Amino acid sequence: MKQAVTPLRLGSDRISSLLVRYAIPSIIAMTSSSLYNIVDSIFIGHGVGPIAISGVALSMPLMNIASAFGSLIGIGAAALTSIRLGQGRREAAEGVLGNVVLLNFLVAALFTAVGLLLLDPILCFFGASDATIGYARDFMQIILGGTIVTHMYLSLNEVIRASGYPRRAMTIMLTAVVLNCLLNPLFIFGFGWGIRGSAAATVLAQAAALSVSLIHFSSRGSFIRFERGIFRLQVSVVGKIFSIGMASFLLHLCASAVVIVVNKSLREYGGDVAIGAYGIIYRVAMLFLMIVSGLNQGMQPIVGYNYGARRYDRVLKVLRQTVVCAVCVTTTGFLLGQLFPRQVAMLFVDAADGAAAERMISTAAEGLRIVLCVFPIVGFQIVTSNFFQYIGKPHKAIFLSLTRQMLFLIPLLLVLPPHLGTLGVWMSMPIADGTPAAGSPDHHAKGGAAWNSLNSRCSCWPPCCSSTRFVNSDTGPMRNGVSEFFENIDYRLFR
Repeated sequence: MKQAVTPLRLGSDRISSLLVRYAIPSIIAMTSSSLYNIVDSIFIGHGVGPIAISGVALSMPLMNIASAFGSLIGIGAAALTSIRLGQGRREAAEGVLGNVVLLNFLVAALFTAVGLLLLDPILCFFGASDATIGYARDFMQIILGGTIVTHMYLSLNEVIRASGYPRRAMTIMLTAVVLNCLLNPLFIFGFGWGIRGSAAATVLAQAAALSVSLIHFSSRGSFIRFERGIFRLQVSVVGKIFSIGMASFLLHLCASAVVIVVNKSLREYGGDVAIGAYGIIYRVAMLFLMIVSGLNQGMQPIVGYNYGARRYDRVLKVLRQTVVCAVCVTTTGFLLGQLFPRQVAMLFVDAADGAAAERMISTAAEGLRIVLCVFPIVGFQIVTSNFFQYIGKPHKAIFLSLTRQMLFLIPLLLVLPPHLGTLGVWMSMPIADGTPAAGSPDHHAKGGAAWNSLNSRCSCWPPCCSSTRFVNSDTGPMRNGVSEFFENIDYRLFR
């Protein structure tokens, strides 16, 4: 059945209605995806034990690396597809689709082979102990075996959304979520497969969703579809996909590096229980970040199409509205972490399971309060960094994406834990989030040119907007926050 929404309306319909039309399905899908990760952890925590949660937490860096390669192709292809459709080049968009399929096969097959071959040494490097490596190995062997399915499913879903079918993309993701939630308890409790059952449920659910995506692109009614001649790698297309997707790729790699450093510090200063607590914190934070990701995905086809059509006023309008929504979402996460941290932690672990479970709950509750204490500003940072990726400006996106993690977070994780222990790990995260946005005009006046240069390079405000008057040490204080930024932004940022 053909949907009413077509890419051609991205250049004419009201921005607010387009954002709702595209973002709501994405938010539902991404939130559901995050929820089934939470459900996985809940079933593992209650069905296998609290230390099994630590095993899954140890696998997160490897899963982030897998996601890095998936987003390199999927996000890059989605942005390029939107731009090509905005330029009226439908056949070129279908060429992008063919390259997506081939790239996913090649990259996922290589990643699976290397991952399985070196799995135990990798997990030990990530901080696995004798108590946790068995759980992490059992989980990742199945997840790695399904990497091709996962990459293909996620990448094709991105292209479906970018080509004008947001509700269909949502339905496909929800298919995976619902099946995963049904299969998890069956495999863990019914068949007694333990942590392997959780991994198998994830891969099988994604395989079912992938089959729906393949049917979509095989249908003659789809706006872009599989055609003869598109399944050949084109150097120019591959280069553009990788160029646009590189920001997401590097962001996932940095996230993996951060989790490795966090897990190593927590193992040294808090043990396996602290690693499990971080796994809980990570899942909760990702729930809200996935909502923001859904907003970004809703913004992407609107931004890409109108940028390709040179409708820059509409591009800035959707950016403004997305920023406001994202900040509201992360503020909600902040309130949850401050008001109900213990109740959230108890969803994952039963305090009656013993002293280790109670200590994991207490550690996670403390971590939630600290880690989420400056969470509201994270929504702005994520949207602005993704924005430049969506208009085909990967270098700006890469710079904004990596600033927090490489310039602030990893050095803090190396410095604070030796002095403060587990508390130092938790404190590193909000300090890294808040430091780029902490500069004020008074600081500029006192710190001179050096501070001004540091703030302009490291703040969450897009540094490419050299003509913006949002922060200016020569003209006085900031006036109206985000509104002032958008009022004074210059169209030269698109060049």
